[in-house]
Amino acid sequence: MEEIKVSPDYNWFRSTVPLKRVIVDDDDSKVWSMYDAGPKSIRCPIVFLPPVSGTAEVFFQQVLALTGWGYRVISLQYPVYWDLTEFCDGFRKLLDHLQLDKVHLFGASLGGFLAQKFAEYTHKSPRVHSLILCNSFSDTSIFNQTWTANSFWLMPGFMLKKIVLGNFSKGPVDPKMADAIDFMVDRLESLNQSELASRLTLNCQNSYVEPHKIKEVAVTIIDVFDQSALSLEAKEEMYKLYPNARRAHLKTGGNFPYLCRSAEVNLYIQIHLRQFHGTRYAAISPDMVRAEELEVQESHLSSNQESEDDQ
Repeated sequence: MEEIKVSPDYNWFRSTVPLKRVIVDDDDSKVWSMYDAGPKSIRCPIVFLPPVSGTAEVFFQQVLALTGWGYRVISLQYPVYWDLTEFCDGFRKLLDHLQLDKVHLFGASLGGFLAQKFAEYTHKSPRVHSLILCNSFSDTSIFNQTWTANSFWLMPGFMLKKIVLGNFSKGPVDPKMADAIDFMVDRLESLNQSELASRLTLNCQNSYVEPHKIKEVAVTIIDVFDQSALSLEAKEEMYKLYPNARRAHLKTGGNFPYLCRSAEVNLYIQIHLRQFHGTRYAAISPDMVRAEELEVQESHLSSNQESEDDQ
């Protein structure tokens, strides 16, 4: 299958957006990989954080679409960090290196949990202006793996990949979702043992989000109604944690809606970011705002029409 890897969009992305590598820790084996696209004059960009199986490439459709509308977009791949404080400290140093005071964060699954923990970690001197949480969670105990979290570093790579693949959709899915799963399996194959072990450790280490520390942060929750790795209880917990959050529901999309339902996800991101237009925390170039707003209105009308047709 592997339709995404040979798609014109993916090849255009790989040929036009350079992959940068940055070291911000004393340990020079800790390398952040990132795509930084769009106008560098924007000081509060949107930053994407991938799931356990993901690399910086998994958000290529968001990078292409949003930069086309004048946004600055950064898609990251984290180095090997074994605990949350170490990750948060490294991420803060990366933002310092990029000279970014505040950012909007989009996190998918583990990426969403790390985004919340980073907002919590920096709450006294805030670095996160808003959060978009896609198929994410707030408490690692939902995976019932906290007792094995300290032994992932011992496991061989093939066993770790088997654990991750166990959470991918099984049974019949539509062609776009099948392509997204194939692409994510390919990305998973590119991760080495320590990358996977450290991510699973962060994903399952006993920890939860303290919402009172990030109650000032604007939040949008994106989730799917069909099968995903998250239980209904985990989703309900997120709604309880963020009662004022905007909710964006996709009827289908599985674990990776940013790949297989990218037009809808991109629209929800644009709607979320519009509340900051005209402020110093805008992620978009000011001279692109008018054209982008017209596009959002048109997309919104057509997606509403489609949902009416489905009913």
